[in-house]
Amino acid sequence: MGKGDKKTRKGKIVMGSYGNSRPGAKNQKPKKEEVPAKEE
Repeated sequence: MGKGDKKTRKGKIVMGSYGNSRPGAKNQKPKKEEVPAKEE
């Protein structure tokens, strides 16, 4: 278990991959919705 292990978080960071131990961007929701600008 370490940098060469694809199944661990540290290994996935080194490999640049995502999975159960390192969730990727596809599981994240947008942080805030677009707010229409106020018209004055």
